[in-house]
Amino acid sequence: MVNRRLEQIRIVLVEPAGPLNVGAIARVMKNFGLRQLVLVNPQCDPLSAEARLLAVHAADVLEAAQRVATLSEALTGCQRAVATTGRDRTTLPIQLEPPQACLPWLRSPLADGTLPSAALIFGREDAGLTNAELNLAQRFVQIPTSEAYASMNLAQAVAVCCYELAAGLPSADATSDAMSDATSDITPDAASAHITGRDRREECDRPPLSPTAPVASLDTLEAYFNQLEAVLLDIGYLYPHTAASRMEKLRRLFLRAQLSEPEVAMLRGILSQMTWALGQRRDTTMQ
Repeated sequence: MVNRRLEQIRIVLVEPAGPLNVGAIARVMKNFGLRQLVLVNPQCDPLSAEARLLAVHAADVLEAAQRVATLSEALTGCQRAVATTGRDRTTLPIQLEPPQACLPWLRSPLADGTLPSAALIFGREDAGLTNAELNLAQRFVQIPTSEAYASMNLAQAVAVCCYELAAGLPSADATSDAMSDATSDITPDAASAHITGRDRREECDRPPLSPTAPVASLDTLEAYFNQLEAVLLDIGYLYPHTAASRMEKLRRLFLRAQLSEPEVAMLRGILSQMTWALGQRRDTTMQ
């Protein structure tokens, strides 16, 4: 049986080039109870004989894998996303966390007691994730490795992370249906009783949310970021040559806030009103 906390998590591979890696990843996913595999613009055939050779008894995971064109498409509907990177933290303006500190957050319940739709993102075998792709995630994992040989094989990195996602969970969530029914009408405080000690520490890092307000999905936030950038360029707060770096900081701010769907709708309403007011002022000036 698949544990319901893991059932919600997508393993996302960006432009995987090695069919052996993809097959090995399918196998390790099935080892630890994960079934959602998403391939972003794969550079190999994930159903090839090589992939199936390494997948062994996880051919069903390969066959069910979703193929999409972009990382944004892979994250559609997700409320949480963690990106992995092997790059030196001194070259990135983000906080890098070890797997055991960060990954339980992907499976821990939201403030209303429901389980989030979440994604764990892995980059290309040779180049990892671009800065633009990293910007789509909320938190960032780096697996501690020896300085003597820091680079890990993609399938090995996925194995380490899958282990951490499954750590401390029963192999079969026999009480999942009962838990789902019970959490449908309980308060966030009561729901937190189901969270492990390590998960509880991670949940404390987030601001409280209204128990009735769903957390905004990442694609909802991406639409807001695009609208925000357009308005800030229009009013002169952003300049085209510095917009990317400024927007990166604003993204981090709003992603940390874990905005709800109604909150994002309110912010977008403000931006729409600003756009209308600017248009009215320009029309008056031209008369």
